[in-house]
Amino acid sequence: MTTYRDAGVDIDAGDEFVERIKPHVRATFRPEVLTDLGGFGGLFRFQASRYEDPVLVSGTDGVGTKLKIAFLMDKHDTVGIDLVAMCVNDIAVSGAEPLFFLDYFATGKLSLNTAEAVVRGISDGCRQAGCALIGGETAEMPSFYAEGEYDLAGFAVGVVDRSKMIDGRRIVPGDAVIGIASSGVHSNGFSLVRKVLFEKSRLTVDNVMPELGGMLGESLLAPTRIYAKQILALAETCPIKGLAHITGGGITENLPRVFPARCGARIRRGSWPVLPIFHAIQERGAVALDEMYRVFNMGIGMILVVAPEHADHVITKVGELADKAYRIGEMVAQSTDEGVVEYVG
Repeated sequence: MTTYRDAGVDIDAGDEFVERIKPHVRATFRPEVLTDLGGFGGLFRFQASRYEDPVLVSGTDGVGTKLKIAFLMDKHDTVGIDLVAMCVNDIAVSGAEPLFFLDYFATGKLSLNTAEAVVRGISDGCRQAGCALIGGETAEMPSFYAEGEYDLAGFAVGVVDRSKMIDGRRIVPGDAVIGIASSGVHSNGFSLVRKVLFEKSRLTVDNVMPELGGMLGESLLAPTRIYAKQILALAETCPIKGLAHITGGGITENLPRVFPARCGARIRRGSWPVLPIFHAIQERGAVALDEMYRVFNMGIGMILVVAPEHADHVITKVGELADKAYRIGEMVAQSTDEGVVEYVG
């Protein structure tokens, strides 16, 4: 008699996995969550009465080839934070409060310890963002993934009052551009990272690099910073005109996504500390400076645009929230609608 296990799918392991992750998932629950793990759908009682004109904001993303570093390190408890960060940071730029999160974990053969570590990281990320992990999917797909590998996707939903939405429309020339520090490469550009550091430079994740303060792999796996709570706190104290999550495309491609017509930005290189990992990538790969700013965050994970009189307040407030912020430039007038980022210095 042939069974599903003979085909490579272990239902019993899947059941045990659900039991293992229940404590991690429950630790993220908010009062609005009405279901436990294991149902067909996650139920969330949306309290519309808290808002005058609520707008739901959704986002989805993955971790990309940063997962290859996790495989090489056999370290899986931080990529879940990356997954949450990539989704909630995207919806936070609208001024939205993250409400709930769902994940998709796919692998060839389920490793209970690995999968539990991943979900533990997702739970950690959800707690950092203030959202509930209310569901997900674990797909065991024999022969589809290389042994020991998996893929991740995440889905976040948040809410913002329409009158409090941040959309960039009020940005004008002269407004200040404030950058909040990143924790490292975050979760973009890892195809170039691996090309430069592993293929061209023949380094390994175990290489100790003094300029990075430790092993290369540990530096690369530094989890993406989650800015959702900081943004909500800042918005309560100061009008934020625009926000840009600096992900794939770097500052060059992401900041213009919030520009209104005939506005550009002048960014002053040297106005914030570029993290050592980016110097290592640029120097070892002979990567042009413009390409670096078009691929990586270069030490700035989130950008805010505010009126110039609010710039000092924002920088001080970010410091009180245990982050670092820098005034990195200003908005400028443009004769076209191309939304160009000009670098000086």
